[in-house]
This record gives sequence, C-alpha cells and structure tokens, in this order.
Amino acid sequence: MREQADEFKRLGERFGVQWTPAILELDSDGQERHRVEGFLPKDDLLAQLMLGLGHEAFELKDWPKAERLFHEVLERDREGDAAPEALYWEGVARYKATKNSSALKETYRALTERFAGTAWTKRASVWAA
Repeated sequence: MREQADEFKRLGERFGVQWTPAILELDSDGQERHRVEGFLPKDDLLAQLMLGLGHEAFELKDWPKAERLFHEVLERDREGDAAPEALYWEGVARYKATKNSSALKETYRALTERFAGTAWTKRASVWAA
C-alpha cells in the first residue's frame, strides 16, 4: 500500500475495494468471482477462498467440479460461516447438473437441519414446496 501507492489506488478503484485486507479471486479474464474483505482467521479464510473456487467453477458451468468444491468447503468448515453458503451452492450445482428438483428440496431440508435461521436457509425456503 505504501510502497506502491499509485498502483494500490488504481487497482482499488478498478475493483471497488472499500476495506483492507481485501482478497479478490479473479478468473483468467480478470473478472471477479469472489471477494473476501477484512481479517479472518486462517481456517475461515481458507474456507472463503475455497468458496471462491467453487463460484468460479459454477460460473464456468462445470457443475460437477463446483459441487465437489462446495462439498469440500462444507466438510472442512462444518460449523463455520462458509458452511451454509457452501451447502446452498452445492445443492444448486447438483440441480444444474441433473435438472432434478429433488436436489433443491434435499438441500433445503439439510439447511433447515444444520443451519436454521441463516440467510442461506431463508434463500432456499422457496424450495420447500
């Protein structure tokens, strides 16, 4: 930040960085796929970075890879902040791969059992029917 202030300012403006530390996961075209702003302990940061990899695979429509990566986050971060989001997107990736709506219903059921009251469970509530 201090040694390369002009470059820091240019990139900060380009990517809309509002706070540091800021880690942006970019795809090969330089498009942002995931962002982590603010300090996180090591395990939480690793979970967030893995979420980013899952989001990139999802964006590339590589549903099996996205599902696998989101599942890895869920396994590594069982009760952490990234887990409900990982479970949500794992279910969406499974649905995208199979077009079977039972994947969404199963995901909603798992979210209500493990992460009741979270924003991700609320987002999935439309899958209950």
